[in-house]
Amino acid sequence: MRKKVIASLLTATAVVGMLAGCGGSSDSGSDTAASGEEGKVINIYSWNDEFRTRLEAIYPEVESTSDDGTVTTLKDGTEIHWIINPNQDGVYQQKLDEALLNQADAAADDKIDIFLSETDYVYKYTDADADVAMPLEDLGIDPDTDLADQYEFTKTTASDLNGVQRGSTWQCCPGLLVYRRDIAKDVFGTDDPATVGEKVKDWDTLAATAEELKAKGYYTFASYADTFRLYGNSIDEPWVESGETVININQNIMDWVDASKEWLDAGYLDKTVKGQWNDDWNKSMSSSSKVFAFLLPAWGIDFTLSPNWDGEDGAWAVTNPPQEYNWGGSYIHACTGTDNPEHVKDIILSLTADKDNLIKISKDYLDFTNTVSGMQEAAKDPEFASEFLGGQNPYEYFAPVAENIQIAPLSAYDQGCVELIQNSFSDYFQGNVDYDKAKSNFETAIIERYPDITEVAWPE
Repeated sequence: MRKKVIASLLTATAVVGMLAGCGGSSDSGSDTAASGEEGKVINIYSWNDEFRTRLEAIYPEVESTSDDGTVTTLKDGTEIHWIINPNQDGVYQQKLDEALLNQADAAADDKIDIFLSETDYVYKYTDADADVAMPLEDLGIDPDTDLADQYEFTKTTASDLNGVQRGSTWQCCPGLLVYRRDIAKDVFGTDDPATVGEKVKDWDTLAATAEELKAKGYYTFASYADTFRLYGNSIDEPWVESGETVININQNIMDWVDASKEWLDAGYLDKTVKGQWNDDWNKSMSSSSKVFAFLLPAWGIDFTLSPNWDGEDGAWAVTNPPQEYNWGGSYIHACTGTDNPEHVKDIILSLTADKDNLIKISKDYLDFTNTVSGMQEAAKDPEFASEFLGGQNPYEYFAPVAENIQIAPLSAYDQGCVELIQNSFSDYFQGNVDYDKAKSNFETAIIERYPDITEVAWPE
């Protein structure tokens, strides 16, 4: 049953095809790999150039990159071929899954060597039954020693149910509350991060603060979607238990539904902003907006908030969120069947275990990177001050949040559950359907996405 469940999550329908494609029990290694010789091409699957730019910035074996960014040549003549497909509409996973199914029969230089996944669907690929991501120990990487300085929750996220780590990441994505300094001064009389932090330190305190903001004509957050990750990160059971076909709706998710409806009705959220990643949400980050704050990780500040802000630098600051949470993360996996195990090992260690390399990534790209000691140092280092945040060092606030994150239990169904529960109750928040219809719509949508699901269990 378990293998059939995993197979249903891949784009092909044949369990045998999937397991033969990257199965550890199949003859998926190449003759050259078996003889200790490395291939001439390293194929890396990803959805954008983020990993490539980081690798090129810090990996000492890089010689050059083609003008179009599709081929990186190493000093020993090995070529990295970047196979990039967009995340939108599931295209990346579809293309990756198709290639995984062909892994066993692929020519040596066509085999997948490395692929990336995101937190929302990492478990689909680290699952032991899927057997598509190699245990790091099979590469000669000891997570207990080589990755000892990583944040523990990132190691857990990249592991299967048996605790075997099958991926690694250069990123850690703790989230903060990012707020408008001018609005803070208008409402609270100060924009001091510590003072504002006391006003938003937990949900009850934040609700009282939201009333203060409303009295002055401001919204606390733009959308009900802005708070979802905080509730979703704190669930204490997976959406689907291992080997089961029942979706379990955690009480924390329904608490988010109830709180979102209350905050919308109270006027603490902008009713015109429906969800995230749309034009209205982007505009709510502009200087003409009445939105006080956003809940964002480091990448959210630098790649979402900053581009949408049309004012001067120094208008925003960060402080503690009402509860610790993580949002995002890109995981590097060695594909079972790679004919370049030594190159892959070296890349993973260079990109995720070398503190100096990770510090450089933080300085060059503003990523909050995955060494505890490195980020503790950054939190005290004036060189990490942000011009966009008016000279504030955000690592001072990111570091303690990262150290207190308890990642929610993962399942292979997380991405669909996270997306569809928000979509279904968005209609309820907007008054298009009633509460029971929103629940019914979720049940229909989740079973359409995952035909092997037999039931949705709601909390009593």
